[in-house]
Amino acid sequence: MQSIISVMFTEGYIHSIQSMGTLDGPGTRCVVFLQGCSKRCIYCHNPDSWKMNAGEKTKSSEIIKLVERYRPYYGEKGGITLSGGEPLLQPQFAAEIFEMCRERGIHTALDTAGARPDEKTEKVLSFTDLVLLDIKHCRDEKFREITGEGPEEMFEFLDYITKAGIEMWVRQVIVPEINDSQEDMKQLADLLEGRDNLKKLELLPYHSMGREKWEKLGLDYPLENTKPLEKSEIAGLIDFLRGKNLPAC
Repeated sequence: MQSIISVMFTEGYIHSIQSMGTLDGPGTRCVVFLQGCSKRCIYCHNPDSWKMNAGEKTKSSEIIKLVERYRPYYGEKGGITLSGGEPLLQPQFAAEIFEMCRERGIHTALDTAGARPDEKTEKVLSFTDLVLLDIKHCRDEKFREITGEGPEEMFEFLDYITKAGIEMWVRQVIVPEINDSQEDMKQLADLLEGRDNLKKLELLPYHSMGREKWEKLGLDYPLENTKPLEKSEIAGLIDFLRGKNLPAC
C-alpha cells in the first residue's frame, strides 16, 4: 500500500544539484544541496545556502524523478545524498525524499552537522542508510569559533545515531591553528571511541574555494590569510588517528 507521506509531495528549497557526485558517500550519487543553515562556518564554501526559503522551490516528487533518471549509474553502492546548507532544517521534505528512495531500494545518505533528535529528525533518520556527520570540533569554544553556535545538538545527534546503529562516516575540515594539533585529534578519538557504527573518518584539508562567494555577498572572509595544510601534515594526523584504531583517511 502506498504511504500517505509519499502522496503529499512536500515542497522544499534546494540550493543546487550534482547529478553524478563521487565524494559524498559510497559509489556514484545524486547529491541534492538543500537551502538553509543556521551555522556560519568560517570556511563555508556555500554561504549563499544560508538563507531559508531561498534557492529553487521544488517538490519531493521532482527530486525522485531526477534520482530515478540517474539510477543506471549508481551500481550497487550509489544512491542519493542530501546535503546543504543543513538538510535537517527541512525535515519533512528530506523525510519524504528518503522514504520514497527506501521504497525503491535506493541507498540514502544524509550529510549533516547534526540536529537535536526530535520527532522530525528521527523521521528522517528512520529512512537514512548512512550519516555523513560533519564534526567541526570537540571543544565548545572552538566549535563556537568555527560555527557561531555551540556543539550540544551535535553531541546529542551523535549519541542518537550510535544507539540506533545507523552507519556513520565522520568528516572534519582541518584548519591550521584551529583543529590541526594532536591534542585536537585525541579529543576527536576520545569522542568516537567505541562507536561501532563508525565506518570511516575523513580529514578534509581546509580550502578557500568559497572566498569568491563571500566577496559577492559583501561578506568579509574570516580566513583570508590562512593557507591549507601540507599533505604531509594531514597524513601525520591520519596516522595518529589510525594509531587509535579509528578508520581514518
